[in-house]
Amino acid sequence: MTDVLPLDPAIKAALEATTTATLTTILLKKGLRKTWMAGPMPFTNADRRLVGRAFTLRFVPAREDLATPESWSSPRSTRGAIEAMPEGVIAVVDAMGIQEAGIFGDILCARMRKRGVTALVTDGVVRDAAGVEDSQLPVWCSGAAAPASVAALTFVNWQEPIGCGGVAVFPNDVIVVDGDGAVLIPQDLVEVVAKLAPEQEHLEGWIMGEVEKGVPLPGLYPPNAETKARYEKETGRKA
Repeated sequence: MTDVLPLDPAIKAALEATTTATLTTILLKKGLRKTWMAGPMPFTNADRRLVGRAFTLRFVPAREDLATPESWSSPRSTRGAIEAMPEGVIAVVDAMGIQEAGIFGDILCARMRKRGVTALVTDGVVRDAAGVEDSQLPVWCSGAAAPASVAALTFVNWQEPIGCGGVAVFPNDVIVVDGDGAVLIPQDLVEVVAKLAPEQEHLEGWIMGEVEKGVPLPGLYPPNAETKARYEKETGRKA
């Protein structure tokens, strides 16, 4: 299993102040197009932007000899994975987009919250929706379903590379979630993205001010050389 690395508080703060939309723009400029996960959207307790290291879990399609209620007692189970989650991580679960069974319900989400897990992100669904809301665990998913996970899924492991919503997620990548969904920042790019994020947000805020003044979009957004020079002169910041 991969150990979870600490996340620098300054980096975390910078990312918490940056929209996922802005982050996808920064990552696009770095050549990464597949960073927004298709499927996970705000479901419950998801009213603010959150940041954390990815703690990955993986399901495969249900196989009748493995996907049984008895499997929940196995050391290699969702229960075992939750007990291995350190405080501050965001649990990212590969459910292959299957919506016929909930990966976690109210009890498992309550235990995650008790362990200090920041949020749950999955391209699948949860069950016991009202209880999940009561657990206070922030959840980004694609909905709710009554059946338990073993009705459609077999849990196989945690802290290994997964795919979630069409995005490759490795343990210790960084996840940012907000009202637009979930975005992945590769571990090796976290520092540079966090450095660029405040500048990109400031630039876009300035551009919005220009729009309010009636400035036409061509040359303003994206800014051409003349606009960049004017921005730098007015703000003293690098465009």
